Amino acid sequence: MKKSEHMGLRTWIEIDTKAIHANYRAFRKLVPKNVQIMGIVKSNAYGHNLTEFALELEKIGIDMLAVDSLVEAFALRKSGVKKPILVLGYTLPEMFVKALRKKIHLTISSIDGLQTFLKTPNTRQIPIHLKIDTGMHRQGFLLREVPQVLKILKENKVQVAGLYTHFASAKDVNNRVFTESQIAEFVVWRTALRSTGFSLIAHACATGGVFGFRDAHFDMVRIGAGLYGFWTADEIKRVFNGSFSLSPALSWKTIISEIKEIPAGSGIGYDLTHKTAHVMRIAVCPVGYWHGYPRLLSSNADVLVRGARAKVLGRVSMDMIVVDVTQIPRVKVGDEVVLIGFSGKEEILASELAERSGTSAYEILTRLNPLMKRIYK
Repeated sequence: MKKSEHMGLRTWIEIDTKAIHANYRAFRKLVPKNVQIMGIVKSNAYGHNLTEFALELEKIGIDMLAVDSLVEAFALRKSGVKKPILVLGYTLPEMFVKALRKKIHLTISSIDGLQTFLKTPNTRQIPIHLKIDTGMHRQGFLLREVPQVLKILKENKVQVAGLYTHFASAKDVNNRVFTESQIAEFVVWRTALRSTGFSLIAHACATGGVFGFRDAHFDMVRIGAGLYGFWTADEIKRVFNGSFSLSPALSWKTIISEIKEIPAGSGIGYDLTHKTAHVMRIAVCPVGYWHGYPRLLSSNADVLVRGARAKVLGRVSMDMIVVDVTQIPRVKVGDEVVLIGFSGKEEILASELAERSGTSAYEILTRLNPLMKRIYK
């Protein structure tokens, strides 16, 4: 990337559009031609920037997009996105009519929610997707509610555009039993609705399920993590990495703002948790937990400087970290520092930061501060 693109920025995120395209093409090739792909762009597109990522997916042929809330859906419409959008999360009843105006699909996941929806004027024109709880026990209608749901739907002219569920452990390729039971329960719902005359799009698989449960691709698959280029679990990666390639789209960078040499026995950061065993050359980087760099990485992570790993020293502060550059020659103020991504032959993945801080790559990426500039290239 040209330095002019991040001039004036102390920290920034780069998004590789070629990686996005490659990931999309890989999934398009993996699933049957008659199966649609829904791109999951909720939570600021997993930290990649909601509107820009969605527009990129629309450009390359995504069939549908999904967000968590109407706030995100409205932002997409305002940015010019034309593709159908599904809101996966709960929608406040007073917002139903606004969804209609923007041609947005809504999720209905309970008897109470369905009845409230039907009591609201003009809602019958809004396409809905029924969310089924097949065992994860978050949102969703339960199997025993099939007769009641069918009765309500038959008595009211409702646009049931879709039917979906979510697998609890599809990434566990060594234990298929529970996911297969979820699939069987979902098929009961699909059969009941279609035999009643509803023509709908059935979707169940997210990224992990797409790999391990190809009999459950149904009419559409929902791809989130895979489009961003990260594996949902190490087990999935070990089994499928040889035959399927994912390219991380996101890199996170900062700069060196100060360098100094300190003597042996010096403490570093809040509470002086790191003590130097020898004379050390340290560098300060203007990024911290406010930006999304977890405090749990205190003295527990590396960054990349000039293609080499530099250890994080002491506490991660709100807006600063300190790293050891003693063994890295020619380091100077203004040098680029990679927090996630490549430098030379070295690479730090979001999954590495997740493992070191006891969380998931999803959390690392979605917690990247939305005020940091995303540069699409």
